[in-house]
Amino acid sequence: MSIFPRSYLVLENYIGGKFVPCQNHIDSYNPSTGEVYCKVPDSGKEEVEAAVAAAKEAFPDWSARSPKQRAEVLNKLADLVEAHLEEFAQAESRDQGKTVAFARTVDIPRVVNNFRFFSTSLFHHTTDCSQMDHEGCLSYTIRCPVGVAGLISPWNLPLYLLTWKIAPAIATGNTVVAKPSEMTSVTAWMMCKLMQQAGVPPGVVNIIFGTGPKAGDVLVGHPDVPLISFTGSTATAQRITERSAPYCKKLSLELGGKNPAIIFADADLDQCIETTVRSSFSNQGEICLCTSRIYVERSIYSEFLVKFVAAARKWKTGVPSDPSNNNGALISKEHLEKVRSFVALAKSEGGIIHCGEGVDQLDLPEENKSGYYMPATVISGISDSSCVMQEEIFGPVVCVAPFDTEDEAVSKGNGVRYGLAATVWSRDVGKVHRVARRLQAGLVWTNCWLIRDLNLPFGGMKRSGVGREGGKDSYHFFTEVKSVTIKH
Repeated sequence: MSIFPRSYLVLENYIGGKFVPCQNHIDSYNPSTGEVYCKVPDSGKEEVEAAVAAAKEAFPDWSARSPKQRAEVLNKLADLVEAHLEEFAQAESRDQGKTVAFARTVDIPRVVNNFRFFSTSLFHHTTDCSQMDHEGCLSYTIRCPVGVAGLISPWNLPLYLLTWKIAPAIATGNTVVAKPSEMTSVTAWMMCKLMQQAGVPPGVVNIIFGTGPKAGDVLVGHPDVPLISFTGSTATAQRITERSAPYCKKLSLELGGKNPAIIFADADLDQCIETTVRSSFSNQGEICLCTSRIYVERSIYSEFLVKFVAAARKWKTGVPSDPSNNNGALISKEHLEKVRSFVALAKSEGGIIHCGEGVDQLDLPEENKSGYYMPATVISGISDSSCVMQEEIFGPVVCVAPFDTEDEAVSKGNGVRYGLAATVWSRDVGKVHRVARRLQAGLVWTNCWLIRDLNLPFGGMKRSGVGREGGKDSYHFFTEVKSVTIKH
């Protein structure tokens, strides 16, 4: 039986193991057509209070279960999502605008992997032990779940990033109140339909739909929610920090990026161009890890630019269901206008728009002409101090500029307030290690992009965030450590 009805959707909150209707709703649009196709609950204080109460009630029993018992539930949930993979992929594409192919090969497989990975990663961590024979004491540490975890996820990789938080939170024995983006709520709602079958007890996972200022604000300011994990904008993170400060909450904040690619003259140019087109434009450029600034050693700059623009022109944008398209639609009309405004600003500052917005026309079917599409756009001739080079655009736009020395490349790479990710292209092993060490970024990929080992820390420096998540880091974040000393 299908878990995704084909007709007009009205979503409901999932509280205490039950779907609970909401009185007020927000319109949710299909980005590929620009039409409303879904009504999302506009939750507020009442709904969040009910969800927190349900999570609090479920905590003692869930936290008392063994890691193995909890792992069985996570694995069952992974199996169920995998069994419905195609339905989830179609729904994620329709809701977010990304291609079905991307959702099918990236988003939903990663959802399954999140649950499977965190179901077992818990078994591989050890705690500390210290003997103090001169005192006749033995000390050791234990890790306990924190309580009710407040989880807020963004619209770009909806279920992928929501489960990146839910999986470690419940694996370590916490209960959850999660709020997906109001623009991309459908796959989270679909997953709720699988909770009971997976054996998730009522109240362990509660999902509230609504906006940040209304539902999110109540959640992060709730005195019974001691921990917040948030992925989204730096501006929203500042608000979360202010709201949670009176309660000394644990915070993990994964924020924006303005990620550089640094390409040295000895790079494998063919591999570099193929990967950098992908790192710049994948998922419509709506990934916090996407390349936004490309710095190329001057001796190969002209050759790179010509080849890169040619490759970018082949990166097809169009209807998400067409398997020949690389990109679908951007998330919303407002976001499309914001991204376009950066291109207009670049042009007004004397930048050259080599391809994409305002240069290449998209050939769209009649029913998709009101969708939020933008072709892959390459810009050069922009000053490093320009907003276009400094601010996160979060769309299919990349700026290219030359550099002369390794020191200059590092200085340019570090010359923004963000520090999430970077890529370095060179065949010189020594140079790669030097540059990786000097770049102010939480993740540095060399001669590749977006290859992820979930064991390793994920997060950014500077305005790109606070804290890290990933195998051991998530284990530490979602638990409290306690030192115990026994005198014998």
